[in-house]
Amino acid sequence: MTLSRRLMLTVPAVLTLGRTAQGQTPVPLRLRATIASVTPTTLTVVTRTGETVSLALPDTVSVAWIVPTRLSSIQPNAFIGVTGVPWENGSLKALEVHVFPEAMRGAGEGHRPWDLGPGSTMTNGTVGSVKITDGRLLTVGYKGGEQTIFVPESAPVVTYEPTNRAALTAGAHVIVFGTEAADGAKTATRVSVGKNGLVPPM
Repeated sequence: MTLSRRLMLTVPAVLTLGRTAQGQTPVPLRLRATIASVTPTTLTVVTRTGETVSLALPDTVSVAWIVPTRLSSIQPNAFIGVTGVPWENGSLKALEVHVFPEAMRGAGEGHRPWDLGPGSTMTNGTVGSVKITDGRLLTVGYKGGEQTIFVPESAPVVTYEPTNRAALTAGAHVIVFGTEAADGAKTATRVSVGKNGLVPPM
């Protein structure tokens, strides 16, 4: 068989294998929901749009409480996450802020599109300057960039507290992060639970 003939046969096979591997790569999953039921291996939730979804619940799943905190906790050098929408002069207006504990510094660092509402973004980074106005006007820096963000007094501000799977109870409001396989199977990797009925604002 000639070299060119072997290449003609090999290249399509490689491309097919590449497409198959790509198709099997799990995609990120994010659900805002209320827990319907939980077993040692399965978490079933009802999303805010009314869809019932079941996810595998591995032993490695991470669980944390989400609790309210004060606007004044947004200080220089704090590592925070901000859901924002476009505001004036190219800056952002915060829809919510979550202040990470020091142990979570660096989590999800960067600026990217988010799905809380039209045009929303998520910015995770370190607070630089803070100007107190009718709220807070912040600079938030991350690897490769910086955003100026206005946090109004009305924006929810929350933080995280450690907990365990015992927090996963029917009726709790959660935001679930996980993956979805090519066959539709879903797996929870991290669950943030609103404490005392809190609805996670992010």
